Amino acid sequence: MSDYQTIRYQRDGDIGTLTLARPAKRNAQNPLMWAELARLGAELVPDETLRCLVVTGEGPTFSAGIDLAEGMAGMLAALAERPDDEDSRAAGRAAAGTFSWIPDLGCASVAAVRGHAYGAGLQLALACDFRIFAEGTKVGLLETRYGIMPDMGATVRLPRIIGESRARELILLGDIIDAAEALRIGLANRVVAAADLDAAAAGLASRLAAQPPLAVRGARRAIDAAWYRSPEESLSVALEEQIRCLRSEDFKEAGQAMAEGRSPQWRGR
Repeated sequence: MSDYQTIRYQRDGDIGTLTLARPAKRNAQNPLMWAELARLGAELVPDETLRCLVVTGEGPTFSAGIDLAEGMAGMLAALAERPDDEDSRAAGRAAAGTFSWIPDLGCASVAAVRGHAYGAGLQLALACDFRIFAEGTKVGLLETRYGIMPDMGATVRLPRIIGESRARELILLGDIIDAAEALRIGLANRVVAAADLDAAAAGLASRLAAQPPLAVRGARRAIDAAWYRSPEESLSVALEEQIRCLRSEDFKEAGQAMAEGRSPQWRGR
């Protein structure tokens, strides 16, 4: 996948690593990066061999958000000038859904965040299952400073992660918080020394990749259903996924491994 210009993707066994690769621009996101992220997502979502995805940024910054040079005077301005028709709304939905494939993966994901993650950069981290911050990292949703609002998933995901009251503060006021505060309110799962960030993300990814993949996939689906569906429907999803697990080869392997006093070898089927 070396034909990407703004991102890199590497696979090491069961674990994939997505790296934002515009360090000279503090990994600011532009239309080309969004298109490349969408293309990568189309390849990864159906990949049942992927057991964990790590998302990180090249250089000292995770992502500064939208590239303002190409954004305020470019793509956003162009979108604002377009007529309010279905084509314009489709273009808006495509941009807003740039990161939506990450929750749709069959595996868990980990964002390794250093430096800062502002605007769309933080929204990318919010799309992941887990967020590990380096000490000193600063994050915020700064869109209101430019007369717009975060529309790439933050209004859905942030209240789920930290609660509605704190989410309203960060979204409406555009506050910047540090890693320690992010950990306190539950935005960060862990905060580690900057030098330990990559190792910490790799360690968590390895633990996740070692989990039974059908159980992980089903549990993630059931957790999401609890937010988007009625209690009865979400319980039905959980039961459906549990039945899939109980009928799997992995469940049989778990019993055999227990009887033989060894670690199970998960196959994802």
